Amino acid sequence: MGETVKAEKAPKKRWIDGLKAEFKKVIWPDQKSLVRQTVAVVAISVVLCAIIAVLDAVIQMGLGFLI
Repeated sequence: MGETVKAEKAPKKRWIDGLKAEFKKVIWPDQKSLVRQTVAVVAISVVLCAIIAVLDAVIQMGLGFLI
């Protein structure tokens, strides 16, 4: 049948060189944007924590009433 041709492999770069090249492609946020996003994440986390705490207390009181 057909012959298979073995292709030569390209020389491998070092892993660190590849990592550096990928980090150069990353678009890092500026400090103002980073601070805004961090504050938003912390605020949402605190609000969700409060909502879960209130729901937990209500469910505990409801189960305590039923039992």
